[in-house]
Amino acid sequence: MTVSFAVATVTYSSGDYLHNFLRTLQDASTETPRVVIADNGSTDGAPERAVKQNPSVTLVHTGGNIGYGGAVNRAVAEIDSDVEFVLVANPDVEWRPGSIDELLAAARRWPRAGALGPLITEPDGSIYPSARRVPDLVSGTGHALLGAVWKSNPWTAAYRDEDAAPGERPVGWLSGSCLLLRRTAFDSVDGFDSRYFMFMEDVDLGDRLGRAGWLNVFVPSASVMHAKSHSVSRHPEKMIPAHHASAYRFTADRNPGMLRAPLRAALRAGLAVRSRIAVAAALRAQGNEAREHEVRSDGGSE
Repeated sequence: MTVSFAVATVTYSSGDYLHNFLRTLQDASTETPRVVIADNGSTDGAPERAVKQNPSVTLVHTGGNIGYGGAVNRAVAEIDSDVEFVLVANPDVEWRPGSIDELLAAARRWPRAGALGPLITEPDGSIYPSARRVPDLVSGTGHALLGAVWKSNPWTAAYRDEDAAPGERPVGWLSGSCLLLRRTAFDSVDGFDSRYFMFMEDVDLGDRLGRAGWLNVFVPSASVMHAKSHSVSRHPEKMIPAHHASAYRFTADRNPGMLRAPLRAALRAGLAVRSRIAVAAALRAQGNEAREHEVRSDGGSE
């Protein structure tokens, strides 16, 4: 049987997440796809175990931590160009039965869809807002500066497209944690922009696909669960500044020129302050969690 899609994922000491990713992948489609792992420097042996246990898995070492988008590009380069679709997903995704076949069926319904994304739930069952508008200067800045401290602000609501009608529909961009990409569309925009180390590379891709005439289609009839960025929770001092740097890059790239230089400067300064506050809060939370764990380990409960 001809396989219409391949899977690309990026690992960075992903451990059991990768095992569950591959285990649940078996029931996500009637097809058995090739899986290409681009490894960004894992030290836990999980990618090597995956290759030994799964004959359909290929491992590619990127030579270091080159970021998510660059590593995806490296994985996709290993996939034959005549494979019609590439499913890009984080290794901490767990697939619902039939979810990939549902995305493929939607791709047939939307021949101009360059990217299609499922409904994404978090471990507690809540729905992650994975289908959003492309942020403009106002909504992007408002969300970036206020989203964490004033969650109901109007700029975040606009960015998250909270007033959108339910059901299958075109959107501005889709979460890169799980994304079915039409290979011709992905190649037409030269893939992910590898300047983004992590975060916002999916916003950038969705925007460039839209500018090139492709659609980004949200398919809520397909569903996956995302454990949500285990690397970020382990290394907030690295990942939070990377997030803010990517937010600045995206907005600055789309607002060039001398007339907007003061706006870019104000955005850079505001994001720098927000990043430092967020890192400090994350490290405090880590410290509190570690102390609570010590208390429990020492017999703190009777």
